[in-house]
Amino acid sequence: MKISPMETIFNIFNETATILQEELNCSYLEALAETGENLFHGNIIQEELSELTVKRLQKKYSELNIDMFSQEQIRKAYQLAILKGMKDSVQSNHQMTPDSIGLVFSYLIKKFMAELSSFSLLDPAVGTGNLLTTILNQMDDTEITSYGVDIDDLLIKLAYIGANLQSQPIQFFNQDSLEPLFIESVDAVVCDLPVGYYPNDEGAEKYTLKADKGHSYAHHLFIEQSINQTKPGGYLFFLIPNGLFESEQSPKLHKFLSEQVNIQGILKLPESMFKNPNAAKSIFVLQKKAPSLKAPKQVLIANLPSLSNQSSMENMIGKIDKWFMENKLEQ
Repeated sequence: MKISPMETIFNIFNETATILQEELNCSYLEALAETGENLFHGNIIQEELSELTVKRLQKKYSELNIDMFSQEQIRKAYQLAILKGMKDSVQSNHQMTPDSIGLVFSYLIKKFMAELSSFSLLDPAVGTGNLLTTILNQMDDTEITSYGVDIDDLLIKLAYIGANLQSQPIQFFNQDSLEPLFIESVDAVVCDLPVGYYPNDEGAEKYTLKADKGHSYAHHLFIEQSINQTKPGGYLFFLIPNGLFESEQSPKLHKFLSEQVNIQGILKLPESMFKNPNAAKSIFVLQKKAPSLKAPKQVLIANLPSLSNQSSMENMIGKIDKWFMENKLEQ
C-alpha cells in the first residue's frame, strides 16, 4: 500500500528521533529537535554519536529529500511527531493548537488583513509554532514578518527547527512573554492564550490587569501585553476559554478592553472539537483603537459549525462575508 507524503516524512522523523533518543539518553522531543537540525543542515551535527549510529542515521536520511515536500506536508508530519512526544511528556504546558483551529484563524486573518499586501505578526505564546506556521503556510501570497516568543526552551527550539524545515523565516525569542519584548509594534497578534496564574507577582505589578491580591491571571496579562505590542488600528486574534468573562477579575478586563480596543467578533468553536465541553474555546477578535477608527455597528457573534459540515460552513462564511460588508467595508 502506498503511503502518503506526510507518512513518509513522519516515519523518518520518528525512526531517527528514536535512534537519537536511545543514543543520547534524552527525551523523544529533544531527540526530535536534534534530528530536525540534522535534516535542515543536511548532515549529522551530534559529535558524540557512535560510528554505527551515524551510519544508521545516514541510511535513514538518505531515504528522504525534504525539499521535495510542501510546507504543509512537512508541518503536519512534524506536528504528528511532536504529538507523539507530548504523549510521553509530563509537562502540562506541552500542548498544541489543533490544525482545525489554525485554519479558522488563517481564514479570519486573511479577511481582516485583506487590504495589506504585507504586515507583521506576533505570537507571544508560540509554543511549538504549529499555529503560527499553519497561518503562514495558508498565506504564502502575503509578505508577513513574523515573531514568536516562548519561555519554554524545548518548545521554542522545536518551533525554530520546524520553521526552518518549512522555510518560514520566523524570528524567535526565548523569554518570558510578559517581560519587556524587544520587538517593534506589530500589525497583528495571534495567540492561543495560556490560561492560568502568572507566578511572578513582581513582574505583574506593571500591568493594569494585575490582580488586586494574590496571583494575576496570565491570560489577562497576555491580552494586555499583546494590545500594548500592537500598532493603533492593528488586529488581535485570541483563542480564549469560553469562561473568560466569568471570573472575579473579569470586570477589570472588560473595562480595560472597552478603553483600548473595539471588539470585532467572538466566534464560538464547536464543542465537538474538545474532549471536555468545559474546556471549549472561542476565537476573540479585537482591533486596537485609533483616532480615525469606528467600532463596528455590531459585533460579529457566531457559533461555528463543525468544519467537516461543508454546507453549514459555507452558510457561516456567507454570514461572515455579510458582516464584513455591513461593518468593515462601509466604514
